[in-house]
Amino acid sequence: MSAPSHTAVSPVTRAWVSTGGTGAQNYDEFADDAEVTQILRDNPHSALAVEMPHRAPGADPEDFAAALPAAGRRWAQAQQEARYRAVEQMVAVYRISADDGPSSLGLFAMVDTGEISTEAGQPGRVIRNEDVFIGKVRQRVALVQQIGHLLSAVLLVQTERAEELQAALARVCTQAGEPDVVDHDAAGRRHEVWTVTDEDTVARLCSLAGGGELVVADGNHRTLAAQLAGLDEFLAVITTASSLALRPYHRLIRDWPAQMGEPLQALSDAGAHVEPADLPLDTPLTAGVMHVYTAGRGYSVRLPSGDPDAPAVDRMDHSRVEQLVLRDLLRWDPADERITYVGGDYPASWLCAAVDDGRADLALLIAPVTVEDFVRVNKQRSAMPRKSTWFVPKARAGLVVADVR
Repeated sequence: MSAPSHTAVSPVTRAWVSTGGTGAQNYDEFADDAEVTQILRDNPHSALAVEMPHRAPGADPEDFAAALPAAGRRWAQAQQEARYRAVEQMVAVYRISADDGPSSLGLFAMVDTGEISTEAGQPGRVIRNEDVFIGKVRQRVALVQQIGHLLSAVLLVQTERAEELQAALARVCTQAGEPDVVDHDAAGRRHEVWTVTDEDTVARLCSLAGGGELVVADGNHRTLAAQLAGLDEFLAVITTASSLALRPYHRLIRDWPAQMGEPLQALSDAGAHVEPADLPLDTPLTAGVMHVYTAGRGYSVRLPSGDPDAPAVDRMDHSRVEQLVLRDLLRWDPADERITYVGGDYPASWLCAAVDDGRADLALLIAPVTVEDFVRVNKQRSAMPRKSTWFVPKARAGLVVADVR
């Protein structure tokens, strides 16, 4: 059985569903990879032990390739210890809930890699429009070639049949009884998974999930890795804009060049309006304003006025900061290792503490992108600035695993 031919979404031919204790943050959600080592000390059965084998206790953190055989052994051991159970020809309804907000709904399924489109005029219903770090992509390719399985899913936003999909997923949650998997993340959110194998229900959910264009909200590296690894399909969680929110995506800068003088003076000389800001510093609420923390002091920096006729994506704060600070002032490529991109699970206080501890010279705090702007820019096939969108809640790795051998 397969999904109808008009959809890019199909069931997982052979899935491995967690029996508990394997759920994890995705490999790219950490501002400091040393956190992964501590997680694996506390929970060696976490999917991170397979996803980031070089960060396991005792491994060489600088040698991902040397750690790959260990990833294969850990995955085989997880299967032998019945930490997963096999389910064939399935999709899975996924609900994430917290005490302080509404639930988010999504569908675990496979998506046709051939549908990925990265520029205007290129056919395809899966829109990927954000720059990636090629080193991370190569690691994902090497991992899937080693173990033949996908442990973390790409997060896709359904743009055309969202209300129908949301209603159908909610019905499954209501009618299916107790979930097959229950997991909790560090923020206290509850992650529940219901496997679905009834052919008619599977086909209907795949049709709704794949009806129209799908925008990559999280997993740009994973989609490119699927292409480079020659996979016909990749694992995804397909959700709706109403199930997601966008948090800030900040930057830490280390090794500010001494010859450039004080960072705030350099920004002022480049046309920004700089004034002191009260501490503790937080994320700016106004578009066109960046907050900067350095040397124990906070500043509000109004970015120089750009071209009002420029494309919408070029007028976004993340684009303007990248152009002004990284390219114009520092003459750095945005992939430079002296830049740390810090997602919204880390508060502004964490970034300021990194400066105080000497791990960075300054913190750049940027207002979050709106979901509406994100969808609009992607449907226009404009490239989003690198690391500008931190969607929450995020799908957990290690709950549903796809066999892609």
